[in-house]
Amino acid sequence: MRAFVFPGQGAQAIGMGKALAEAYPAARAVFEEVDEALGESLSGLIWEGDIETLTLTKNAQPALMATSLAAMKALEAEGVTIAASNYVAGHSLGEYSALAAAGALSIADTARLLRIRGTAMQEAVPVGVGAMAALLGLGFDDARAVAEEAAQGQVCQAANDNDPSQVVVSGHKEAVERALEIAKAKGAKRALLLPVSAPFHCALMKPAAHVMAEALDDVDINEPVVPVIANVRAAPVSDPQLIRNLLVDQVTGSVRWRESVLWMADNGVTEAWEIGAGKALSGMIKRISKEITTRAVGTPEDVVAARDALNA
Repeated sequence: MRAFVFPGQGAQAIGMGKALAEAYPAARAVFEEVDEALGESLSGLIWEGDIETLTLTKNAQPALMATSLAAMKALEAEGVTIAASNYVAGHSLGEYSALAAAGALSIADTARLLRIRGTAMQEAVPVGVGAMAALLGLGFDDARAVAEEAAQGQVCQAANDNDPSQVVVSGHKEAVERALEIAKAKGAKRALLLPVSAPFHCALMKPAAHVMAEALDDVDINEPVVPVIANVRAAPVSDPQLIRNLLVDQVTGSVRWRESVLWMADNGVTEAWEIGAGKALSGMIKRISKEITTRAVGTPEDVVAARDALNA
């Protein structure tokens, strides 16, 4: 069994998806559709802009989705459809890419939702008030205990359960800085602040969750062609209203990526294709499960290799 997985923030790079757009008209059409939906040339920023501007949350989120969907359309041009997967999943914003790939959301609606999501998450907390930090070498339960001890009346939560050796905490900057010291004292191999613009996936994102609830109410969601393993459930969902609700919960909830991958492994998935930019999820998956092999699909060469592997 096979899962198609879609990367989240941090995978962005100038030039991503450009070779796909040049090699496959269907991939280029994705970038054109996203540009039209947003009323600006996001593709120009992705291919020729500066990394600081691309990394802004409101840009990175739709840009990474566009690149993932361009790779998906390139695969389709080679005869590899979404039906080649048994499940789809995505890391944080990647869940939107997964939903679009599985036909639950249109590409245009997904681009607009991610622009709204990125802007709302950025605006939910004034710059400098929040922070996120990676705790390396602590398991999830230990990291959650660190966050609870560090909170001291402020917000500090385990936000991303990425793999057995990496948990990200999120919240008020002072509390997150306390978490760094507590984690080191409890034996973390490394504990470092992340270069992000807001404290994602914690209670400080409640204003953004309200914005997303309104935005999602205005969008049609179809039943996905293959089940989507939801971040906050670490289990597959197909019901459109449940998908809508979980996307709202996801703004403040933990990204349960480790558990999602373990669910896949326990339910027969033996290979995961990372569709879009980078190979970060492949690295996480390898650290979570020895049962799942990984393949990155982000360039025309990757697309052809994936097609050939499927047809071998």
